[in-house]
Amino acid sequence: MKISKSKTFKAFSTPLWKNNPVSVQILGICSTLAVTVQMKTALVMGLSLAIVTGFSSLAISLMRNLIPRNIRIIVELTVIATLVILADQLLRAFLYDISKQLSVFVGLIITNCIVMGRAETYALGNPPLESFSDGIGNGLGYGSVLVLVAFIRELLGAGKIFGVTVVPQFFYAAGYENMGIMLLAPGAFIVIGLLVWLQKSVAK
Repeated sequence: MKISKSKTFKAFSTPLWKNNPVSVQILGICSTLAVTVQMKTALVMGLSLAIVTGFSSLAISLMRNLIPRNIRIIVELTVIATLVILADQLLRAFLYDISKQLSVFVGLIITNCIVMGRAETYALGNPPLESFSDGIGNGLGYGSVLVLVAFIRELLGAGKIFGVTVVPQFFYAAGYENMGIMLLAPGAFIVIGLLVWLQKSVAK
């Protein structure tokens, strides 16, 4: 039982830092660039992917002994697509404005290599609880980078946090200007590059 708990915790904790899907594996970069202009969209996207990754890994692990090897990719895509559609519809129902801002990127979770990768490389060969922990851990690892990148971009690019202005007006009166580049794709590349450098330096 101790071994099982240890493996479950390791499956959850490793992708949070040591093997983060964005800063170490360099996965999910497209959506990281697109949804990190504001913290609220980054937070919702991160949570959505964590839920989809966790429950898709759980479902595939439960079915791993029943899925024929030659159609496993089709089964995985079907499970993931079903969960993504549910997540998209729930966002449309309860967080419509954020859903509009996220646009097609919630739907594109289906093609996110983090989700498919965990299903293919982990869930097919491990028990349900460990697979669920691995999926949630990878999703939260991805989401933590999204939120951190969005925090830096929104603060430096717009002087706001969660849409609320936090830079005092007298800073602007004294000549301070927001860094407009942070609201563009190059700004996201710069922030992600610095985070990758920091993570590798600290891990080393």
